Amino acid sequence: MCYFKTGGKTLNYQVDENGKIMNQQPEQITALYCRLSRDDELQGDSNSIVNQKSILSKYAEEHRLLNTRFFIDDGVSGTTFDRPGLNEMLALIDEEKVSTVIVKDMSRLGRDYLKVGLLTEIQLPEKGVRFIAINDGVDSNQGVSEFIAFRNVINEWYAKDTSKKIKAVFTAKGQSGKPLSTFPPYGYIKDPEDKNRWIVDEAAAEVVREIFRLCMEGNGPTKIARILSERRVLIPSAYAKSNGRSAPADVPADRCKWCDSTVAHILERKEYLGHTVNFKTYKESFRNKKQRKNPKENQMVFENTHQPIIEQDVWDTVQQLR
Repeated sequence: MCYFKTGGKTLNYQVDENGKIMNQQPEQITALYCRLSRDDELQGDSNSIVNQKSILSKYAEEHRLLNTRFFIDDGVSGTTFDRPGLNEMLALIDEEKVSTVIVKDMSRLGRDYLKVGLLTEIQLPEKGVRFIAINDGVDSNQGVSEFIAFRNVINEWYAKDTSKKIKAVFTAKGQSGKPLSTFPPYGYIKDPEDKNRWIVDEAAAEVVREIFRLCMEGNGPTKIARILSERRVLIPSAYAKSNGRSAPADVPADRCKWCDSTVAHILERKEYLGHTVNFKTYKESFRNKKQRKNPKENQMVFENTHQPIIEQDVWDTVQQLR
């Protein structure tokens, strides 16, 4: 490491193996980017965040790359570029506060070859940022290689192939009648003996029955939500958390503030009849993680898979009232 004093301020500069000062500007950082998706976890420890950090730190130290800072996305797919760690790093790059970006390999940056190419071949060079992918032998200071584009295509193909395999397993499970939803509907919990089976959670189930009773009395979702809020009944996410279970939504400050949309959703779920409903949503492509609602004709209903909370005649009456 070399130091240079100017105006009473000591600045750090990057030097090469011959002791020559290179182009890292004062206060610029060397960004060490790590990413791990759930699919990568299947490969063991080779892509773990700990392993990536070790490789990047060692490389930066051996090549005298200064002012290192980690940017980490753990459990995030490479097909999406909306990642907290990546976004933070890109913001600093836009502000010209980054001199070098280092990743373990190209796939850590992403598995969308168009977006990775845009970043490595246009955005980074425009900001004068050096890019290094250690295991792929890529260093933009050594010139742009056609290998980069080829590697990006291979990485995207891998993501697409993995997505197809996961979808095949997911489809087979759904067609067998096993529930596909991560979280059971409010009123049910997973059977400790069989995670693919739901059992009634009586405390929450009684609230579900009350919601249907209130609807039978002529109350709409907005009025029912107000009644439950006034009674200080925990909302589904708060109830799950209070019992040590995870929930699909964050718990708001007011744990008893019911929304009419939550009530309406409960009133329309066939699961309360004891049925499993699969393929309620779908994704348009492996790149787009947004869930879209599936038409009813594309959904699959498996009857009598678990104990019902609501009787068929009550259900039918409520659907007519709504």
